[in-house]
Amino acid sequence: MRRTDQRRAAIFALYEHEVTGASLADLIERGPFPDARGAEQEAPVQAGPLTEFAGDLVRGVQEQGPELDALISRASEGWALDRIAPLERSILRVALYEVLHRPDVPDEVALDEAVEAAKMFCGTDAPGFVNGVLGGVVRGLDRDHASGPGGRPGD
Repeated sequence: MRRTDQRRAAIFALYEHEVTGASLADLIERGPFPDARGAEQEAPVQAGPLTEFAGDLVRGVQEQGPELDALISRASEGWALDRIAPLERSILRVALYEVLHRPDVPDEVALDEAVEAAKMFCGTDAPGFVNGVLGGVVRGLDRDHASGPGGRPGD
């Protein structure tokens, strides 16, 4: 399974957890709901247990949630975190987790994948919003953590 599909499965597991309260452990074991598709029905999210990569993303977002949400809140000027749609929050959280905690994923890949997911699964304004928030966070990291490569803390 491509990493793009694994990311999408992680996004939908986090989304389902947020809107239904389903256990993340159960969602990792069984996967998100099977009929999550893009607007043109071209990109189904696979049902079934999440891959190791997707499960790591879900667990990482859960563990780093306060840090990720603080960065999103700071970069989404004029938008309270709870005003951001749950699916968009999940997309933002996964992308930021990859930027901050997955050195095997280039920042550009994490951001591009997030914008593409927003294009496929969210409203027309979502891709620009996701891109703007993520760009603001990454620019802030570059300034705040100039000593580390890629602007990642701890590098």
